[in-house]
Amino acid sequence: MSPQRRRKPRSITAIGVTAVLVAGTFAVSSPAAAATGLTLSVNAFAARHAISPDIYGLNGADPAFAAEIGMPVARWGGNASSRYNFRNHTYNTGSDWYFENIVAGDSNTLESFVQTNRDRGTKQVVTVPMIGWVAKDSPSSHPFACGFPATRFPQQDRFDEWDANCGNGQLNGANLTGAEPTDTSIPADASFDGAMVSHLVGKFGTAAKGGVRIYELDNEPVLWSSTHRDVHPDPVSYDELGGKGTATAAAIKAADRTAAVLGPSGWGYCEWVASGLDGCAPGADAAAHGGLNLSQWYLKNMRDYGAAHGGKRFLDYFDQHYYPQISGGKDAESNALRLRSTRSLWDPTYVEESWIGPSGVNAPPLQFIRTMKAWVAQYYPGTKVAITEYNWGALDDMNGALAQADVLGIFGREGLDLATIWGEPQPTQPGAYAFRMYRNYDGAGGRFGDVSVSATSSDQGQLAVYGAQRSSDKALTIMVVNKTGGDLTSPLSVTGVNDTAKVQRFTYGPADLNSIVRGDNLAVYCGTITATYPANSITLLVVPRR
Repeated sequence: MSPQRRRKPRSITAIGVTAVLVAGTFAVSSPAAAATGLTLSVNAFAARHAISPDIYGLNGADPAFAAEIGMPVARWGGNASSRYNFRNHTYNTGSDWYFENIVAGDSNTLESFVQTNRDRGTKQVVTVPMIGWVAKDSPSSHPFACGFPATRFPQQDRFDEWDANCGNGQLNGANLTGAEPTDTSIPADASFDGAMVSHLVGKFGTAAKGGVRIYELDNEPVLWSSTHRDVHPDPVSYDELGGKGTATAAAIKAADRTAAVLGPSGWGYCEWVASGLDGCAPGADAAAHGGLNLSQWYLKNMRDYGAAHGGKRFLDYFDQHYYPQISGGKDAESNALRLRSTRSLWDPTYVEESWIGPSGVNAPPLQFIRTMKAWVAQYYPGTKVAITEYNWGALDDMNGALAQADVLGIFGREGLDLATIWGEPQPTQPGAYAFRMYRNYDGAGGRFGDVSVSATSSDQGQLAVYGAQRSSDKALTIMVVNKTGGDLTSPLSVTGVNDTAKVQRFTYGPADLNSIVRGDNLAVYCGTITATYPANSITLLVVPRR
């Protein structure tokens, strides 16, 4: 079955020039509302762990928005990065757009990306090509060099309307074969990647001195035989991915021993568990590698390589991409599924409702983040966990904002180390306000806490709750997402706060899609007082230490 996948085709991302609390109990007073039976509970002393600021990253962002939320990390990646040539600032669009070589403009070069984000104080993730080819010198305007030129393949289903020589590499819906890689590209191995990192170190310094902090081992390699089939038509095997990965990681570390390495950045469920040879489940390729699925073997291979080279670490982040299998619709069914599907990140009881579940490949509950962390613990302990592409969609709608707020809360609670959304929201869209609720809820840089604490709901599907303490002032921050179409009333019991505190309340919802509304301060009492959360809303409660 062909994997369905929501994503917005793009070229390489260029970010715009982008103490101990007093124990007690409090509850929040609110307008009278019908009791729902829902209860919320937060314990400031339980389940404490740091929340990485890097979970609030983006692949691209409006410069003003990036500054407003203090964007912590930005990624230079995507399909075009697989063949980016730092020497001539040229990349190939692959199947995203007629396999054309494009010369990056001055503001879209790799150096511009690094400089912009370095000046802003944003950590950079830079993808290095590992496919074996990078774009050769090419014209900066039409006609472009391309992977399936009409001069070689006169019959194709479609040609670029601005460049009649460049086709889509298909005839009657079938992929053409016989492309000549040298039409667009030149060979590039791990030494090229080492030179690329050395170039960036020479210009910006090492990672430890303010240069590029993280290098990514290419992008979605199991899809190379589709996205870059003009130069890599063969499916990727365990051995190819493992061999290229260790060689490239070694070249990166040789050029900058202080930099981190991130990979393998698979496209989704199938690449999570299987090589290109095996398809969408472990098969003969897996059997030849100890019966481990692709992710398990990849981690073990990196660990074994490090052990054989003086105990050095060659993989710092285990990274996968996650796209929920939802159409772009905003109808009631799609909206409900969007809000349910966030459970795939963590819930051991949630069975996928897409082709990944019983209707297709019949995968067990994903528990995506928890499973990644479990594999790391077993096969390469100490490796961090990242999701450098994800998008729940509908970011221009309140439903998408609810899902995004829920996802960011899950990232923090589950201990994800880094995340960058692909297809980022525009500053005026509801999805941007989901980020603001965590990164600038008061318009003055107010942020959700950086130490996760225990937060539970009697029904996370209706009222999702996340708690965190802020290290700077010890305030307790509580995010409540009402996923339903009605106002919900719930008692909120919190252990670990001063019962004389006045609770600040900030709400984003359909009543005002253009701002986060500062509500009246709420009283804290020894007893339990209910609070009402508006329909389809995100509410942040900030409980000061005193």
